[in-house]
Amino acid sequence: MNREEKLKKLTPIQYEVTQNNGTEPPYQNEYYNHFEDGIYVDIVSGKPLFHSRDKYDAGCGWPSFTRPIEEHEIEEKKDLSHFMIRTEVRGKEGKTHLGHVFPDGPKEAGGLRYCINSAALRFVPIDKLEEEGYGEYVKLFKNK
Repeated sequence: MNREEKLKKLTPIQYEVTQNNGTEPPYQNEYYNHFEDGIYVDIVSGKPLFHSRDKYDAGCGWPSFTRPIEEHEIEEKKDLSHFMIRTEVRGKEGKTHLGHVFPDGPKEAGGLRYCINSAALRFVPIDKLEEEGYGEYVKLFKNK
């Protein structure tokens, strides 16, 4: 399926967030309070982005992670919108707006908080990783 076909399958909020740099409401999104083992992938490209073990409750109402699984799948850009200076996080291959990264994360985990819109993500549970083509990430769960 090409990119245009994938975009047509997005819900209105998924499209608004990923393609128009939108933001979903805090505490009213699918993954802000979700802590099952698995990985979070880009809703458009399917590329692995975040590991559930790097997810934490930052109290902000959006899913928060300390780091990406694969740094090369993420792009960071300066965002000057809303009268602020922020760092936008984008999915490199999917060209998707994911959210922002802030320097106020847990110090013991590197100090970063990747504040990501649920609408930009799809969760793949640990028991579906092999089946969905993400088998190489099963090893991340071996040392719990």
